[in-house]
Amino acid sequence: MQPTIKSKLPYAGTTIFTEMSVLAAEHNAINLGQGFPDFDMSPQLVSLVNKAMQAGNNQYVHMNGLPLLRERIAEKIEKLYAAKVNATNEITVTPGGTYALYTAFTTILQKGDEVIIFEPAYDCYIPAIELNGAVAVTIPLLLPSYKIDWIAVKEKINPATKAILINSPHNPTGAVIDEADIDALKAIVKDTGIFILSDEVYEHLIFDGKKHLSILKYPELYERSFVHFSFGKTYHCTGWKLGYCVAPASLTKEFRKVHQFNAFTSFGPTQYALAEFLQQENEYLQLGSFVQQKRDYFMQLMTETKFAALPSYGSYFQLYSYANITDEKEKDFAVRLTKDYGVTTIPVSAFYRQPTENKVLRFCFTKKESTLEAAAEKLLKL
Repeated sequence: MQPTIKSKLPYAGTTIFTEMSVLAAEHNAINLGQGFPDFDMSPQLVSLVNKAMQAGNNQYVHMNGLPLLRERIAEKIEKLYAAKVNATNEITVTPGGTYALYTAFTTILQKGDEVIIFEPAYDCYIPAIELNGAVAVTIPLLLPSYKIDWIAVKEKINPATKAILINSPHNPTGAVIDEADIDALKAIVKDTGIFILSDEVYEHLIFDGKKHLSILKYPELYERSFVHFSFGKTYHCTGWKLGYCVAPASLTKEFRKVHQFNAFTSFGPTQYALAEFLQQENEYLQLGSFVQQKRDYFMQLMTETKFAALPSYGSYFQLYSYANITDEKEKDFAVRLTKDYGVTTIPVSAFYRQPTENKVLRFCFTKKESTLEAAAEKLLKL
Protein backbone atom coordinates (compact mmCIF):
# COMPACT_ATOMS: atom_id res chain seq x y z
CA MET A 1 0.00 0.00 0.00
CA GLN A 2 1.39 3.35 -1.02
CA PRO A 3 1.17 6.36 1.31
CA THR A 4 -1.25 9.03 0.21
CA ILE A 5 -1.42 12.72 0.90
CA LYS A 6 -4.61 14.37 2.07
CA SER A 7 -4.09 17.78 0.54
CA LYS A 8 -4.11 20.77 2.86
CA LEU A 9 -4.87 22.94 -0.18
CA PRO A 10 -7.33 20.84 -2.20
CA TYR A 11 -8.49 23.82 -4.26
CA ALA A 12 -5.02 25.08 -5.12
CA GLY A 13 -3.11 24.35 -8.30
CA THR A 14 -0.22 26.03 -10.04
CA THR A 15 -0.44 29.78 -9.51
CA ILE A 16 -1.85 31.90 -12.31
CA PHE A 17 1.46 33.79 -12.43
CA THR A 18 3.44 30.64 -13.19
CA GLU A 19 0.78 29.37 -15.57
CA MET A 20 0.68 32.56 -17.63
CA SER A 21 4.46 33.01 -17.58
CA VAL A 22 4.93 29.47 -18.92
CA LEU A 23 2.38 30.23 -21.62
CA ALA A 24 4.21 33.45 -22.46
CA ALA A 25 7.47 31.56 -22.88
CA GLU A 26 5.82 28.92 -25.06
CA HIS A 27 4.43 31.55 -27.42
CA ASN A 28 7.32 34.02 -27.19
CA ALA A 29 4.88 36.62 -25.87
CA ILE A 30 5.68 39.89 -24.13
CA ASN A 31 5.09 39.15 -20.45
CA LEU A 32 3.14 41.96 -18.80
CA GLY A 33 1.62 39.44 -16.42
CA GLN A 34 4.04 38.60 -13.62
CA GLY A 35 5.15 41.57 -11.55
CA PHE A 36 8.85 42.00 -12.19
CA PRO A 37 10.91 44.66 -13.98
CA ASP A 38 12.74 43.74 -17.18
CA PHE A 39 15.37 46.45 -16.68
CA ASP A 40 18.55 46.26 -14.61
CA MET A 41 18.74 47.10 -10.94
CA SER A 42 21.29 49.56 -9.56
CA PRO A 43 24.85 48.59 -10.60
CA GLN A 44 26.07 50.13 -7.35
CA LEU A 45 23.87 47.82 -5.28
CA VAL A 46 25.10 44.83 -7.29
CA SER A 47 28.67 45.98 -6.63
CA LEU A 48 27.97 46.24 -2.90
CA VAL A 49 26.78 42.64 -2.81
CA ASN A 50 29.94 41.55 -4.60
CA LYS A 51 31.97 43.62 -2.16
CA ALA A 52 30.29 41.86 0.78
CA MET A 53 31.01 38.45 -0.72
CA GLN A 54 34.62 39.32 -1.45
CA ALA A 55 35.00 40.55 2.12
CA GLY A 56 34.00 37.11 3.38
CA ASN A 57 30.49 37.98 4.58
CA ASN A 58 29.06 34.68 3.36
CA GLN A 59 28.07 32.93 6.56
CA TYR A 60 24.90 33.11 8.63
CA VAL A 61 23.90 36.57 9.72
CA HIS A 62 21.90 37.11 12.90
CA MET A 63 18.63 35.18 12.92
CA ASN A 64 16.62 38.40 13.09
CA GLY A 65 18.63 40.16 10.40
CA LEU A 66 21.96 41.95 10.21
CA PRO A 67 21.92 44.38 13.18
CA LEU A 68 23.21 47.30 11.08
CA LEU A 69 20.52 46.73 8.47
CA ARG A 70 17.81 46.70 11.13
CA GLU A 71 19.20 49.96 12.53
CA ARG A 72 19.09 51.54 9.09
CA ILE A 73 15.51 50.34 8.60
CA ALA A 74 14.53 51.89 11.93
CA GLU A 75 16.12 55.18 10.88
CA LYS A 76 14.23 55.11 7.60
CA ILE A 77 10.92 54.42 9.35
CA GLU A 78 11.40 57.36 11.68
CA LYS A 79 12.19 59.72 8.79
CA LEU A 80 9.29 58.57 6.63
CA TYR A 81 6.55 57.93 9.17
CA ALA A 82 7.64 59.79 12.34
CA ALA A 83 7.50 56.46 14.15
CA LYS A 84 10.16 55.15 16.47
CA VAL A 85 10.62 51.41 16.32
CA ASN A 86 13.26 49.44 18.16
CA ALA A 87 15.73 47.87 15.73
CA THR A 88 16.56 45.09 18.17
CA ASN A 89 13.12 43.77 19.07
CA GLU A 90 10.62 45.14 16.52
CA ILE A 91 12.24 44.47 13.11
CA THR A 92 12.86 41.04 11.59
CA VAL A 93 14.51 40.59 8.19
CA THR A 94 12.84 37.79 6.23
CA PRO A 95 13.21 35.86 2.94
CA GLY A 96 10.65 38.05 1.22
CA GLY A 97 7.38 39.78 2.07
CA THR A 98 5.25 36.71 1.33
CA TYR A 99 7.27 34.68 3.84
CA ALA A 100 6.77 37.41 6.43
CA LEU A 101 3.00 37.36 5.89
CA TYR A 102 2.86 33.58 6.20
CA THR A 103 4.92 33.69 9.37
CA ALA A 104 2.64 36.33 10.89
CA PHE A 105 -0.42 34.21 10.11
CA THR A 106 1.25 31.15 11.63
CA THR A 107 2.10 33.19 14.72
CA ILE A 108 -1.44 34.33 15.51
CA LEU A 109 -3.90 31.83 14.02
CA GLN A 110 -5.56 28.88 15.69
CA LYS A 111 -8.01 26.42 14.16
CA GLY A 112 -11.35 28.07 13.47
CA ASP A 113 -10.11 31.67 13.62
CA GLU A 114 -11.37 34.02 10.92
CA VAL A 115 -9.38 36.54 8.91
CA ILE A 116 -11.04 39.27 6.86
CA ILE A 117 -9.43 39.92 3.49
CA PHE A 118 -10.50 42.04 0.55
CA GLU A 119 -10.87 40.72 -2.98
CA PRO A 120 -9.38 40.85 -5.50
CA ALA A 121 -6.53 39.73 -3.25
CA TYR A 122 -2.92 38.68 -3.72
CA ASP A 123 -3.09 34.94 -4.19
CA CYS A 124 -0.96 33.89 -1.19
CA TYR A 125 -3.35 35.27 1.43
CA ILE A 126 -6.07 32.61 1.48
CA PRO A 127 -3.71 29.60 1.32
CA ALA A 128 -1.65 31.01 4.19
CA ILE A 129 -4.79 31.38 6.28
CA GLU A 130 -6.15 27.94 5.45
CA LEU A 131 -2.84 26.14 5.98
CA ASN A 132 -3.05 27.42 9.55
CA GLY A 133 -6.51 25.92 10.07
CA ALA A 134 -8.27 29.27 9.92
CA VAL A 135 -11.03 30.63 7.69
CA ALA A 136 -10.68 33.41 5.14
CA VAL A 137 -13.68 35.74 5.16
CA THR A 138 -13.66 37.52 1.82
CA ILE A 139 -15.20 40.92 1.19
CA PRO A 140 -15.26 42.26 -2.38
CA LEU A 141 -13.82 45.73 -2.94
CA LEU A 142 -16.30 48.23 -4.33
CA LEU A 143 -16.07 48.76 -8.08
CA PRO A 144 -15.00 50.70 -10.05
CA SER A 145 -12.63 52.36 -7.55
CA TYR A 146 -11.89 49.16 -5.58
CA LYS A 147 -12.54 50.85 -2.25
CA ILE A 148 -13.02 48.96 1.01
CA ASP A 149 -16.66 48.45 2.04
CA TRP A 150 -16.36 49.22 5.74
CA ILE A 151 -20.07 48.63 6.35
CA ALA A 152 -19.57 45.06 5.11
CA VAL A 153 -16.53 44.73 7.37
CA LYS A 154 -18.58 45.68 10.44
CA GLU A 155 -21.19 43.10 9.49
CA LYS A 156 -18.54 40.35 9.30
CA ILE A 157 -16.94 41.03 12.69
CA ASN A 158 -17.74 38.33 15.24
CA PRO A 159 -16.02 36.60 18.18
CA ALA A 160 -14.04 34.38 15.78
CA THR A 161 -12.51 37.35 13.93
CA LYS A 162 -8.77 37.18 14.64
CA ALA A 163 -7.35 39.58 12.05
CA ILE A 164 -7.97 42.00 9.20
CA LEU A 165 -5.52 42.08 6.32
CA ILE A 166 -5.05 45.27 4.34
CA ASN A 167 -2.83 45.87 1.32
CA SER A 168 -1.90 49.36 0.15
CA PRO A 169 -0.76 50.17 -2.49
CA HIS A 170 -2.92 47.31 -3.63
CA ASN A 171 -2.08 44.34 -5.81
CA PRO A 172 -3.70 43.84 -8.29
CA THR A 173 -5.73 47.06 -8.57
CA GLY A 174 -3.30 49.88 -7.70
CA ALA A 175 -5.80 51.33 -5.20
CA VAL A 176 -4.51 53.05 -2.05
CA ILE A 177 -6.12 53.63 1.33
CA ASP A 178 -6.88 57.15 2.56
CA GLU A 179 -7.46 58.79 5.94
CA ALA A 180 -11.13 57.82 5.87
CA ASP A 181 -10.06 54.18 5.60
CA ILE A 182 -7.67 54.61 8.52
CA ASP A 183 -10.42 56.17 10.65
CA ALA A 184 -12.81 53.35 9.78
CA LEU A 185 -10.20 50.73 10.66
CA LYS A 186 -9.47 52.42 13.98
CA ALA A 187 -13.15 52.45 14.87
CA ILE A 188 -13.64 48.78 13.99
CA VAL A 189 -10.69 47.36 15.96
CA LYS A 190 -10.99 49.66 18.98
CA ASP A 191 -11.50 47.70 22.19
CA THR A 192 -11.17 44.37 20.37
CA GLY A 193 -8.51 41.67 20.22
CA ILE A 194 -8.31 41.87 16.43
CA PHE A 195 -4.87 41.89 14.82
CA ILE A 196 -3.98 43.83 11.68
CA LEU A 197 -1.69 42.46 8.99
CA SER A 198 -0.60 45.24 6.67
CA ASP A 199 1.00 44.34 3.34
CA GLU A 200 2.99 47.44 2.35
CA VAL A 201 5.50 45.98 -0.09
CA TYR A 202 4.74 48.75 -2.62
CA GLU A 203 5.15 51.56 -0.07
CA HIS A 204 7.33 53.68 -2.39
CA LEU A 205 5.48 52.96 -5.62
CA ILE A 206 2.73 55.52 -5.17
CA PHE A 207 1.57 58.10 -7.70
CA ASP A 208 -0.23 61.36 -8.41
CA GLY A 209 0.96 63.12 -5.28
CA LYS A 210 -0.72 60.66 -2.95
CA LYS A 211 0.94 59.68 0.33
CA HIS A 212 1.49 56.17 1.61
CA LEU A 213 -0.42 55.84 4.86
CA SER A 214 1.61 53.22 6.64
CA ILE A 215 0.10 51.56 9.68
CA LEU A 216 3.38 52.48 11.36
CA LYS A 217 2.16 56.10 11.51
CA TYR A 218 -0.74 55.28 13.81
CA PRO A 219 0.24 54.05 17.30
CA GLU A 220 -3.26 52.77 18.14
CA LEU A 221 -3.14 50.57 15.03
CA TYR A 222 0.52 49.61 15.17
CA GLU A 223 0.15 48.18 18.69
CA ARG A 224 -1.88 45.29 17.19
CA SER A 225 -0.12 45.01 13.81
CA PHE A 226 2.39 43.07 11.75
CA VAL A 227 3.59 45.35 8.93
CA HIS A 228 5.36 43.85 5.93
CA PHE A 229 7.83 45.31 3.42
CA SER A 230 9.93 44.18 0.44
CA PHE A 231 13.40 45.19 -0.69
CA GLY A 232 12.75 43.42 -3.99
CA LYS A 233 9.97 45.82 -4.98
CA THR A 234 11.93 48.88 -3.86
CA TYR A 235 15.21 48.10 -5.61
CA HIS A 236 14.04 46.17 -8.71
CA CYS A 237 15.50 42.89 -7.43
CA THR A 238 12.47 40.67 -6.93
CA GLY A 239 14.64 37.56 -7.25
CA TRP A 240 16.49 38.42 -4.05
CA LYS A 241 13.40 37.50 -2.01
CA LEU A 242 14.31 39.77 0.88
CA GLY A 243 11.90 41.73 3.03
CA TYR A 244 11.11 42.49 6.65
CA CYS A 245 8.35 42.52 9.22
CA VAL A 246 7.85 45.31 11.73
CA ALA A 247 5.73 44.62 14.81
CA PRO A 248 5.61 45.60 18.50
CA ALA A 249 8.09 43.75 20.68
CA SER A 250 5.54 41.38 22.21
CA LEU A 251 4.27 40.34 18.76
CA THR A 252 7.76 40.16 17.28
CA LYS A 253 8.82 37.81 20.07
CA GLU A 254 6.21 35.28 18.97
CA PHE A 255 6.84 35.90 15.27
CA ARG A 256 10.51 35.04 15.76
CA LYS A 257 9.64 31.77 17.49
CA VAL A 258 8.12 30.61 14.21
CA HIS A 259 10.80 32.22 12.05
CA GLN A 260 13.69 30.51 13.88
CA PHE A 261 12.38 27.04 13.06
CA ASN A 262 11.60 27.80 9.43
CA ALA A 263 14.06 29.91 7.43
CA PHE A 264 16.05 30.78 10.57
CA THR A 265 17.86 33.57 8.73
CA SER A 266 18.02 35.33 5.36
CA PHE A 267 20.68 35.62 2.68
CA GLY A 268 23.63 37.48 4.17
CA PRO A 269 25.60 39.35 1.49
CA THR A 270 22.55 41.30 0.32
CA GLN A 271 21.91 42.46 3.88
CA TYR A 272 25.38 43.94 4.11
CA ALA A 273 24.85 45.67 0.77
CA LEU A 274 21.43 47.05 1.69
CA ALA A 275 22.66 48.35 5.04
CA GLU A 276 25.01 50.60 3.10
CA PHE A 277 22.68 51.37 0.19
CA LEU A 278 19.78 52.46 2.41
CA GLN A 279 21.71 55.60 3.24
CA GLN A 280 21.04 56.82 -0.31
CA GLU A 281 17.54 58.09 0.37
CA ASN A 282 16.85 59.32 -3.16
CA GLU A 283 16.92 55.74 -4.41
CA TYR A 284 13.57 55.11 -2.76
CA LEU A 285 12.24 58.67 -2.45
CA GLN A 286 12.27 59.12 -6.23
CA LEU A 287 10.91 55.68 -6.98
CA GLY A 288 7.28 56.78 -7.15
CA SER A 289 7.90 59.39 -9.83
CA PHE A 290 10.13 56.99 -11.78
CA VAL A 291 7.47 54.28 -11.89
CA GLN A 292 4.64 56.77 -12.46
CA GLN A 293 6.36 57.83 -15.68
CA LYS A 294 6.11 54.24 -16.84
CA ARG A 295 2.45 54.03 -15.86
CA ASP A 296 1.72 57.27 -17.71
CA TYR A 297 3.66 56.25 -20.79
CA PHE A 298 1.91 52.90 -21.03
CA MET A 299 -1.47 54.53 -20.45
CA GLN A 300 -0.72 56.96 -23.29
CA LEU A 301 0.19 54.08 -25.59
CA MET A 302 -2.96 52.18 -24.60
CA THR A 303 -5.29 55.06 -25.51
CA GLU A 304 -4.93 53.96 -29.12
CA THR A 305 -6.24 50.47 -28.27
CA LYS A 306 -9.75 49.34 -27.37
CA PHE A 307 -8.83 48.82 -23.72
CA ALA A 308 -10.06 51.26 -21.06
CA ALA A 309 -7.76 52.13 -18.16
CA LEU A 310 -8.95 51.95 -14.56
CA PRO A 311 -7.22 54.27 -12.06
CA SER A 312 -3.95 53.05 -10.55
CA TYR A 313 -2.40 55.07 -7.76
CA GLY A 314 0.41 52.69 -6.86
CA SER A 315 2.17 49.33 -7.29
CA TYR A 316 3.55 47.76 -10.48
CA PHE A 317 0.11 47.33 -11.98
CA GLN A 318 -2.87 48.86 -13.74
CA LEU A 319 -6.17 47.22 -14.55
CA TYR A 320 -7.69 47.62 -18.01
CA SER A 321 -11.26 46.85 -18.97
CA TYR A 322 -11.91 44.95 -22.18
CA ALA A 323 -15.71 45.28 -22.01
CA ASN A 324 -15.70 47.00 -25.41
CA ILE A 325 -13.76 44.17 -27.03
CA THR A 326 -15.31 40.81 -26.16
CA ASP A 327 -17.65 38.94 -23.82
CA GLU A 328 -15.06 36.24 -23.16
CA LYS A 329 -14.21 35.24 -19.62
CA GLU A 330 -11.10 36.86 -18.27
CA LYS A 331 -8.85 33.82 -18.30
CA ASP A 332 -10.02 32.77 -21.75
CA PHE A 333 -9.28 36.22 -23.12
CA ALA A 334 -5.90 36.40 -21.36
CA VAL A 335 -4.91 33.05 -22.89
CA ARG A 336 -6.05 34.18 -26.35
CA LEU A 337 -4.12 37.43 -26.02
CA THR A 338 -0.99 35.42 -25.30
CA LYS A 339 -1.45 32.86 -28.06
CA ASP A 340 -2.85 35.05 -30.84
CA TYR A 341 -1.45 38.50 -30.10
CA GLY A 342 1.75 37.83 -28.15
CA VAL A 343 0.97 39.80 -24.98
CA THR A 344 0.55 38.13 -21.60
CA THR A 345 -1.57 39.59 -18.80
CA ILE A 346 -3.21 38.26 -15.64
CA PRO A 347 -7.00 37.80 -15.40
CA VAL A 348 -8.22 39.60 -12.30
CA SER A 349 -10.75 36.80 -11.75
CA ALA A 350 -7.76 34.78 -10.49
CA PHE A 351 -7.60 37.06 -7.45
CA TYR A 352 -11.07 36.01 -6.24
CA ARG A 353 -12.08 32.80 -4.43
CA GLN A 354 -15.61 32.80 -5.86
CA PRO A 355 -16.12 33.00 -9.66
CA THR A 356 -16.05 36.70 -10.49
CA GLU A 357 -15.99 38.18 -13.97
CA ASN A 358 -15.63 41.95 -14.41
CA LYS A 359 -13.86 41.90 -17.81
CA VAL A 360 -10.61 43.33 -16.47
CA LEU A 361 -7.00 42.25 -16.90
CA ARG A 362 -3.94 43.21 -14.87
CA PHE A 363 -0.99 44.68 -16.77
CA CYS A 364 2.48 45.15 -15.27
CA PHE A 365 3.85 48.43 -16.63
CA THR A 366 7.15 48.37 -14.72
CA LYS A 367 9.08 47.54 -17.87
CA LYS A 368 11.43 49.17 -20.34
CA GLU A 369 9.77 51.66 -22.67
CA SER A 370 10.65 49.47 -25.64
CA THR A 371 8.80 46.57 -24.01
CA LEU A 372 5.70 48.68 -23.41
CA GLU A 373 5.82 50.03 -26.96
CA ALA A 374 6.07 46.55 -28.45
CA ALA A 375 3.15 45.33 -26.32
CA ALA A 376 0.93 48.26 -27.25
CA GLU A 377 1.72 47.76 -30.93
CA LYS A 378 0.54 44.16 -30.70
CA LEU A 379 -2.61 45.13 -28.82
CA LEU A 380 -3.52 47.65 -31.52
CA LYS A 381 -4.27 44.67 -33.75
CA LEU A 382 -7.26 43.65 -31.65
